[in-house]
Amino acid sequence: MLTYKAMYKYLDEGVHAELLDFPGVISCGENIEEARRLLASALVDMAETNLLNGEPLPLPDPTITDFDADLEEPVHLFLKATSRVILTPHEAIP
Repeated sequence: MLTYKAMYKYLDEGVHAELLDFPGVISCGENIEEARRLLASALVDMAETNLLNGEPLPLPDPTITDFDADLEEPVHLFLKATSRVILTPHEAIP
């Protein structure tokens, strides 16, 4: 499990959300619940993209902070390795 730090900023249009220690993980929502949900989805998408491209995930930095944030909280990323095997019947091979 990796624990990143999220920041939220309340705006007139909704809530801006981003992970301070995972560049590119940014989202927004109409309210804090939607912003959290969309930020979590963005984190999964970015983590999967990094791994598929052979890039490491950024290391969490628990000391990072944004003094302009209205709220900061931890976001936990649980990684699960899977594998898949596709069997092609011998008769199907040309």
